[in-house]
Amino acid sequence: MNKKENTTNFMPAVISILPETEEDFYFLFCKDELLVKSVDNNAIIPSIKDLTNLNLKNVQYLGSMDGQNCFCGEISKDDIIPKDMYFSKLRALSHQLPLDMFWISGRAIQMVSFNNDHQFCGRCGTLTQNVEGERAKKCFKCGLINYPRISPAIIVAVVNNGKLLLAHNTNSPKDIYSVVAGFVEAGETFEECVSREVFEETGIVVKNIKYFGNQPWPFPNSLMIGFTCEYASGEIQADGIEIEHAKWYSSNELPVTPKGISIATELIDWFAKNY
Repeated sequence: MNKKENTTNFMPAVISILPETEEDFYFLFCKDELLVKSVDNNAIIPSIKDLTNLNLKNVQYLGSMDGQNCFCGEISKDDIIPKDMYFSKLRALSHQLPLDMFWISGRAIQMVSFNNDHQFCGRCGTLTQNVEGERAKKCFKCGLINYPRISPAIIVAVVNNGKLLLAHNTNSPKDIYSVVAGFVEAGETFEECVSREVFEETGIVVKNIKYFGNQPWPFPNSLMIGFTCEYASGEIQADGIEIEHAKWYSSNELPVTPKGISIATELIDWFAKNY
């Protein structure tokens, strides 16, 4: 159930223990677009041997993949990239990159953003420094340490007598319906968040909350924790703010739902298979 099973050969690390070679992978961004190489109409991550004339900035070590080092960093929009390379939004590459490289790219863009967003201390404004052996930024004036931000969010399949609760989010493309999701609040357990989000968005009370799986979602820095649960009481009443419309659907009458690598798709597929 967990898409991260596809990256079992990736070993995250802060400091490289492998010698650097010309085959090392470089996940390079210009703002929020990833540089990829086009090979036989497929996207691949370039290696350092492909990047000899580019000015790499803010390079950080990510770990290793199949014995090759992985680095992330940035290049300027003024750099002239090779003709067989192009920039793309990461989400658009979900079906073009190999899955393992897509998830490492998600880690890479978050590390690049972390490096840029925490150059100065948020408490006193002093220039921060990398913490040796950790993925962290420390202010050596006031002692504040910052770590990469991760925003946990629940996503849940609510089932009622063989039907699934699906909702159209006001920010989603027209006619797309999906399961309920929302961010965890301070002091809240995942299960409490499931109950609150479902009730706030649809007016439904749930029971028998069970863990389903989890998935990093780097848009921009979420960790999606999936659950299943059962209807307990209430009538559907969309909040009109985040949710425009919600309804119970049987597996043979599902509307247009998300397709691809998201855990939302996994939850809906789980329902369709079991109901």
